[in-house]
Amino acid sequence: MAMVSFRRIFAILLRHLYLLKHSVSRWIDLLYWPTIDLLLWGFVSLYIQQREGSGIVYHFLGALILWNILIRAQQGLAVGFLEDVWARNLLHLFASPLTLLDYVLGLLLYSILKAAVASLLMGFLGVLIFDFNLFAQGLALFNLTFALLLFAWSVGLITIALVLYFGQEAEIFAWALALLFLPFSAVFYPVSVLPPLFQEIAKFVPTSYVFEGLRMVFQGKDVPLLFLFKAYFLILVYLILSVFIFSYSFKLSKVQGKLTKIGE
Repeated sequence: MAMVSFRRIFAILLRHLYLLKHSVSRWIDLLYWPTIDLLLWGFVSLYIQQREGSGIVYHFLGALILWNILIRAQQGLAVGFLEDVWARNLLHLFASPLTLLDYVLGLLLYSILKAAVASLLMGFLGVLIFDFNLFAQGLALFNLTFALLLFAWSVGLITIALVLYFGQEAEIFAWALALLFLPFSAVFYPVSVLPPLFQEIAKFVPTSYVFEGLRMVFQGKDVPLLFLFKAYFLILVYLILSVFIFSYSFKLSKVQGKLTKIGE
C-alpha cells in the first residue's frame, strides 16, 4: 500500500483553490449565503427578543453559525468530489500515483478551509452588527465545533458513497442529506419541544447533544461530560460506518466499472 503523500494531499487542496479563485458562483456560495443567513435570522431574532425580552438572539446566532460550519464542512467534502465528477476527472486522478487516502485527506482540508472562511465571516458580522462574539466561548466552543466537523465528514463520505453507487443522479444528496438530520438536531429549539417519537430519534443523532450543549454554554453553564461523551461516541459510530460504506462503494465502483462512467 502506498504511503500517504502530503504533496499529493496539498495538490488536491490546490486544485480546488484554483477552482475557487476563478469562479464567482463558488465565492457566492461560500460568502453570500452565510451572510444572508446571518442577517436575515439575526434580525428576526432581534425582533423576537424585543417582543419577548429574552436573550434568544445569542442562542439563535450561535446555533446558526455552528450549523453553517457543519453544512460547509459536509459540502466541502461532497461537492469537492462532485467537482471532479462534473469535470470527468476521476479517472485521470486515480490513474496517477494519487491514493484514495490522499484524495480524501485533500478534500478534508478543503472542507476545513470552507468551514473556517464561512464561520469567520459570520463571526465577524455577528460582532459588527449584533455585538455577539461566539468565539469568546473558548474551549467549550472548540469541543462542540470539532464534534460537528467529524459528523460533517461522516455525512460527506456517505454522500460520496451514494454517488459512487447510484451515479451522478444521486448528487442531490450533497445538499439534502445533512438536512435530514436538521429536525432532530435541536439546532434552534430544545429537544423537549419535539414530539415523543422525534425525541427518541434525537437520542441517536449526535448533533442534538452538540446544540443542547451550546444552549447550556450561552446560559453560563458547563456542558456535562455525559453530553460530550454521548455526542462523540455516536459520531465515532457514524464515522466508522461512513468509512466502511465509502470504502465498499469505491471498491464496488471499480469492480463494476462505474468509476470510469460517473459523469458521462
